[in-house]
Amino acid sequence: MTVLQFGVFPPPDGGVQSNVKDIRDYLRRNGIRCGVVHLSRHRQADNDDVFYPKTPLAVAEIALTFPADIFHFHLGGNVTRELLGLYGFGTFVPRRKTVLTFHSGGYPSSPDAKRAHPLRNFVFRRFDRVIGVNGQILDMFAGFGVPREKLRLIPPYALPSVPPAAEIPKTICAFIREHSPILIGLCLLEPEYDLPLQIDVMERVLRKYPRAGLLIIGAGSLEAELRALIASKPWSSSILLCGNVPRPATLNILAGADLLVRTTWYDGDAVSIREALHFSVPVVASDNGMRPEGVTLIPARDIDALENEIDRRLAEPKLPRVPKPAVEENLKAVLDVYRELYP
Repeated sequence: MTVLQFGVFPPPDGGVQSNVKDIRDYLRRNGIRCGVVHLSRHRQADNDDVFYPKTPLAVAEIALTFPADIFHFHLGGNVTRELLGLYGFGTFVPRRKTVLTFHSGGYPSSPDAKRAHPLRNFVFRRFDRVIGVNGQILDMFAGFGVPREKLRLIPPYALPSVPPAAEIPKTICAFIREHSPILIGLCLLEPEYDLPLQIDVMERVLRKYPRAGLLIIGAGSLEAELRALIASKPWSSSILLCGNVPRPATLNILAGADLLVRTTWYDGDAVSIREALHFSVPVVASDNGMRPEGVTLIPARDIDALENEIDRRLAEPKLPRVPKPAVEENLKAVLDVYRELYP
């Protein structure tokens, strides 16, 4: 069996990127070749079966020449015409089985998901298997006409037993030494993660915790805008916008933080939240109707609620950081899907 994934591969690191890489690493550990076609503007040179095509024609060439038995597509946002074209093409390539994982928890409630779209529904019905990261997504696909027997519920996260012993960048180490408690935001630097709210709430947090610090780890289109916003604040020295940090180092930083803050306008089953809970780090997050047990929920865009819950969670006794069993059931479940299609 040989697999070719279509999605995004780190860097930068994010939930979809982590899932793509985790699947690839797991398959390779099990003696299965797995290539990746990277479909974003963050490109590098092709290396070790990870391909960075610049045009749709180049994507098609890789799909037709790479000796894959299974195409696995990953979708983490809106369903565009370009993506539908890619998926339609992929499902018509002879002798390939096709799998789609839909990662975007916010899409089922969006206007686009609710409007009639015969072409979209036709393309999705052509997949041999469709994986959703929550039940709401599976219900949406059933509404599109995808047969229930093709649908699988598989969470997107794999978690190590203990944080990787990865080197942390020196600027972050220095920031951590100078600040306590440490709040951390892990997300793409995009509008839906409402990072200005986190930046603004730090003014209030500092009144009670004058040495507090906020680390924001991630990359995205708002990086320059957010750097300018932070620089304009009198409390800018208490916030560090880190940019992209490799996932092993990020997990190391997260495991030592005092609180994860996840502010969103809409969101899915955030991998960063699962990681924080796994390492016994408290979490305050905007309520999206699908947060796991143990998360402190607040309404979206509510700075007063955010301030109050940050204060409450920081005042609690710290939980012991006890190693937990590694979590890889989701990766085995993906491999089981492949084996259904290619015994």
